[in-house]
Amino acid sequence: METRATSRRTFLSLSMGVPLGAALAACGSSGPTKPGTAASTGGGGGGSSATYWYLSTQPQEGVRTRTMERFNKANPNGTIEGTTFQNDAFKTKIKTAIGAGQAPTLIWGWGGGTLRSYVQAGQVDDLTPFFEQNQQLKDRLFPSSFGAATIDGKIYAMPCETMQPIVLYYDKRAFEKIGAQPPQTWGDIMDLVPKFNAKGIAPFSLGGQSRWTNMMWLEFLFDRIAGPEVFQAVFDGEKDAWSHPAALDALTKMQELIKANGFIKGFSSITADSNADQALLYTGKAAMMLHGGWTYGSMKTDGGDFVSGGNLGYMNFPPIDGGKGDPGNTVGNPGQYMSISSKATPEQKEIAKKFFATELMSDASAKEWVGTGAVPIVKGADSMFTSSPDAEFLKFVYGIAVNAKSFAQSWDQALSPTAAEVLLDNIAKLFQLSISPQQFTSNMNAVIGK
Repeated sequence: METRATSRRTFLSLSMGVPLGAALAACGSSGPTKPGTAASTGGGGGGSSATYWYLSTQPQEGVRTRTMERFNKANPNGTIEGTTFQNDAFKTKIKTAIGAGQAPTLIWGWGGGTLRSYVQAGQVDDLTPFFEQNQQLKDRLFPSSFGAATIDGKIYAMPCETMQPIVLYYDKRAFEKIGAQPPQTWGDIMDLVPKFNAKGIAPFSLGGQSRWTNMMWLEFLFDRIAGPEVFQAVFDGEKDAWSHPAALDALTKMQELIKANGFIKGFSSITADSNADQALLYTGKAAMMLHGGWTYGSMKTDGGDFVSGGNLGYMNFPPIDGGKGDPGNTVGNPGQYMSISSKATPEQKEIAKKFFATELMSDASAKEWVGTGAVPIVKGADSMFTSSPDAEFLKFVYGIAVNAKSFAQSWDQALSPTAAEVLLDNIAKLFQLSISPQQFTSNMNAVIGK
């Protein structure tokens, strides 16, 4: 396996006096896609405007749009034009555009293995000199957020937006109906499954068609059983790393939960992009949901009084009986990342750098992120929580990120795009019970290091 820029220290440890490191993955779900503007022509447009593609999910989309609009108002002679896409469509579109040399000026993403592939192809600019010239900007962001932006010692992306660990959400009303408490162990989860099913409530909502949503379960199972070292071996390219006994144990436990009807019926046809998985939770059809911190904002927006009425509960993923992993560990999205296309014009690149240096993570932008129920990656963000109606959730997220000994990068972003696609395909098959844990490990061992 080639040397990876995201080091073992960056990937494994993100223990902190300052939060986080590594990127996630799979980020938020999305709503309707807006029609494109000049951004749809990619990076080769006129020099007076840069182009920017980003995800169409509310309330996050609104923050990104308003941030861009504030920049444009202050810089009428060098503006940014945006186009939005749903999550899964974005992943396909951006890779195709980059491969064709038609990327937007600003390449939004999650860092890690995907960014590394862009660097290897010469498709993104080295931003190390920019950060050397803008040390104050670099110092404003959490230092470890640069891990997934760094390839072979050079910085190729601007860390931005928010930190979003994966959270186990639950409906307090559902637990009241069965007279039970939220699960404190994996054994509790398995015990709750028949109780919820007996009441006609699905134990867990899951948008399984999106595949990366399934992956979050395995990330936690691997970690809680054996700690982050098992996937680290995969990340490091060790031969047959997927065959570790802890991996087989995790895969087996996963299928046991599926066979016990732990998930909503038909989960494999439910999409995260439509937010249908979230709706199943806030409408009372499912009791729990494992999902990203970003879904808090959309459930607050779309779920009526589910959040404001105090019906939403949340917790870190519980330990597994006999497991060696630290129950404080997390997986998720400690930041998003924005690169500059090497195919953009010099004028477009200057617009992009000015956006990075001024508005992208400004105080106004950070406050807006807090307003969505998210934690921005700027130092001192917790001082903004006090007046927020979402202060309790924000402190919860901040506490997880700061205290986690390991904040692991999402698997499909840590691996190369080739290995990640095989991973997602095999995870879908595992959840559909069409392959065994042994077949899964065999299939994945075949693409280690590719």
